[in-house]
Amino acid sequence: MTMAVDAVRDTPFVVGGRTFHSRLMVGTGKYRDNETMARAIEASGAEVVTVAVRRVDLDRSKETGILHHLDPNRYVLLANTAGCFTADDAVRYARLAREAGFNEFVKLEVIGDQETLLPDVQGLLDAARTLVKDGFKVLAYTNEDLVTALRLEDAGCAAVMPLASPIGSGLGLLNPYGVRTIKHRLTVPVVVDAGVGTASDACVTMEQGVDGILMNTALAAARDPVGMAHAMRLAVEAGRTAYLAGRMPKREVAVPSSPLEGMLD
Repeated sequence: MTMAVDAVRDTPFVVGGRTFHSRLMVGTGKYRDNETMARAIEASGAEVVTVAVRRVDLDRSKETGILHHLDPNRYVLLANTAGCFTADDAVRYARLAREAGFNEFVKLEVIGDQETLLPDVQGLLDAARTLVKDGFKVLAYTNEDLVTALRLEDAGCAAVMPLASPIGSGLGLLNPYGVRTIKHRLTVPVVVDAGVGTASDACVTMEQGVDGILMNTALAAARDPVGMAHAMRLAVEAGRTAYLAGRMPKREVAVPSSPLEGMLD
């Protein structure tokens, strides 16, 4: 797979000045136990792992805690403001994470609706501007709206993270056009976040040309999280390679794959 990607001259995946080999980022929630979580993360090949600072024990010494099972020398631990419904709360928890020893990267969520978990656009923009001024490298979870994405880029975000579909839904990529448009217009990395349910969803999403995918429930809620993590790793690589290779044009008529000239009678 690496040889195939090299052959079509892939560009490095750089976020906030850091270069990553894997274009798959994963979360840590909803696993049945910490051992399964650790094995799934390893199988995924991910280098970036998100942690919801509002929902986990930040004491790394406790064996029952998530952080005890994640080596910060192996993974970039990405603090996540999941569960925050106001800009003030999101900013507070991002700062708390940094004080607790996390790095300057933060996955910013400001939720606007409890039922759909869709983002509060104004709160998201307000929090992003504040955190950027505080020196954070903000990866902002948002909807698949181009205007919002452009404003987040203008606010100084290190990456913009449009959803594929609502968090935890597993519905896959509902608006390929919207995601492609965001990727086409932005200069910062575009990482699709939320809604990917299985490997085919991941492959189709990467075929839109985005820089990466972040997922959690698709792994944690699978019958075999470790097996699904491995499948997602392959799917992300396959989708990226297919995008770089360039698909054949779609046609509404059949075209023979062999020439008609010179056929035997």
